[in-house]
Amino acid sequence: MPIYEYECEKCNHITEALRPMAQADEPLICESCGNSKTQRRHSEFAAGASKGAARGEMPPMGGCGRCGDPNGPCGM
Repeated sequence: MPIYEYECEKCNHITEALRPMAQADEPLICESCGNSKTQRRHSEFAAGASKGAARGEMPPMGGCGRCGDPNGPCGM
């Protein structure tokens, strides 16, 4: 299930939600002010690259895919 970002039209707070694709364009209640007028935003995807990536080397495996902790899953 993808994570979507919604921006509140009243306070501009960004709320993230894990939702089915079928519900992606449905408004979400703002977790900051409670406003029901939110719009889905285009999310930015960021991926870091190691120095060796330019030479085609693979980055080291492991770490948490959610919080980025190099020691492994955070349990979130």
